[in-house]
Amino acid sequence: MGKPQSEHKTRARQDPCIWMQAGVVPVKHCQLNYQCTACRYDKALRRVAEENRMLRKRGVPPHGRRARIVAWKDRLRELPSWKQPCLHSMKGRIEFRACTNDYSCVDCEFDQFFYDQFTVHTVVKPVAELNIEGFKIPQGYYLHRGHAWVKIEEENTVRIGLDEFAARTFGPFSRIDTPLMGKTVHQDQPEIRLIRGENRANLLSPVSGVITATNPRLLEDAQVENRNAYTEDWLIRVHADNLRRDLKNLMISDETATFLTEEVESLYQVIEAAAGPLTVDGGRLGSDIYGKLPQLDWRTLTRTFLRS
Repeated sequence: MGKPQSEHKTRARQDPCIWMQAGVVPVKHCQLNYQCTACRYDKALRRVAEENRMLRKRGVPPHGRRARIVAWKDRLRELPSWKQPCLHSMKGRIEFRACTNDYSCVDCEFDQFFYDQFTVHTVVKPVAELNIEGFKIPQGYYLHRGHAWVKIEEENTVRIGLDEFAARTFGPFSRIDTPLMGKTVHQDQPEIRLIRGENRANLLSPVSGVITATNPRLLEDAQVENRNAYTEDWLIRVHADNLRRDLKNLMISDETATFLTEEVESLYQVIEAAAGPLTVDGGRLGSDIYGKLPQLDWRTLTRTFLRS
């Protein structure tokens, strides 16, 4: 196994594109820190490679400059197996390591190990945060109206967790039940069960796809501390079927700020309706909101904020 390199380094502007490293194009340098899912160039070449593949399948050879475009994975498969580089080494995250899973990252044990050991503490670690009335969410994270967050990783794979608003409102939990690896989840469907004593709540999945990993930490401790809600306390990792479609139904940046502002106001109203007018002392809501206010009705909270 190669030695992991820091994701915090400032990358040079001359990082070779994956397509260039595979030999599909002569010169192309990455400008997006290898965030291929957000790269228009990557999308364009994938489209051309697929068109060429379909032409060849019909026995019609492609013509012109576009004819040389094949999927970068297919080009690398022409190399001896021991020379086929792992995607993580191509992106400069580790030293050279040969791919052992035919470039199928979705079910690759090393890919899961890499993200579990390194990405949670580096790529997934928040840098800048929105702070809405004391509730935080990192910039660049998508948010579902049911308070599940989504962090895009790569190859249409995302990491999913419970946002700080829900963690502090409903937690700590006795247990969190997630579907098993290989199971399919559907956007807006109740796929994750949050359990606190005798209370149950369903968390709606923010995307559709196949689960490729679950957080083993939650098997031992399901409390989801608010300081770790966006890092160590992720819930599941999903290979999304149609990520672009699903993201259209999620919020990010200003949309998230507006939504959370409204949610905090609604939470104050629910609390005041159950426990009476709050003393205005300039303070903010803390953690374990449900536990500290026994007057609150669990079902009202779940219907109002988890939308389940």
